[in-house]
Amino acid sequence: MNLSTTPSLRLSTLLHSPPIAPGNPCSFWSVSETSPHLHVRDGGACVWRQPVEQSSDAIWSIGGIKEGLHLWEVTWEADQRGSHALIGVSTRKSPRQVSGYTALVGGDSMSWGWELSSNQRWHKGKEAGRYPAGAEHPMDIPACVVVAVDADTGTLGYVVEGCYLGVAFTDLPKGEELFLAVSCVWGGASIHLRYLGGISRDPPALMSLCSLSINQTLGRSRASLTNRLPLPPVLQHLLQEHQWPVNTSN
Repeated sequence: MNLSTTPSLRLSTLLHSPPIAPGNPCSFWSVSETSPHLHVRDGGACVWRQPVEQSSDAIWSIGGIKEGLHLWEVTWEADQRGSHALIGVSTRKSPRQVSGYTALVGGDSMSWGWELSSNQRWHKGKEAGRYPAGAEHPMDIPACVVVAVDADTGTLGYVVEGCYLGVAFTDLPKGEELFLAVSCVWGGASIHLRYLGGISRDPPALMSLCSLSINQTLGRSRASLTNRLPLPPVLQHLLQEHQWPVNTSN
């Protein structure tokens, strides 16, 4: 994808860290912070929308964040999106259901969303410009989208097919509890969630920086050749866990 942007050192380190176990509570949708038309399934990892008309419905992840940099993976098949399919973040002050078809995540001043079909950013109920910057036409967004929320800097960005598309929003309120959120209008849509991990504002661990540097030097085309490097078994194992690019779909 030629619209990719170089991520920060913190984000690069987190993207190249192995994802945490799928059963982490942060990987689940909330059964209380949701529209009545959305039903949580698969132990909390999937949400399903009822085939109702003239309704826009949103759901949040379990537990919010107030600090740190965090990654979530949202899996949402393209043929189950329709119009107004948004992924972003929200505070507790945002609505979870409204009548009609609208961009619910991003529909008020306390939520920020990216519409997957039009690639428009939404905030305060208005279109805030196409994302990623520089895209002349909407891109076909694949099923898996990684959401990068930095509560320390108040920024929100997205990663698609291993490419960071840059900062989408910069005005997230610091100190407010932020939740991963989606909103949809498509009857029968199933949306899966997985929390990949997070880091604090402290400097990354030296071991993580070393593995990141080695992988960046090798490049993506030679990512599978780390086992040929003259390194001790411990470092070989570390590099296998921190491969470039991180494959979060398995």
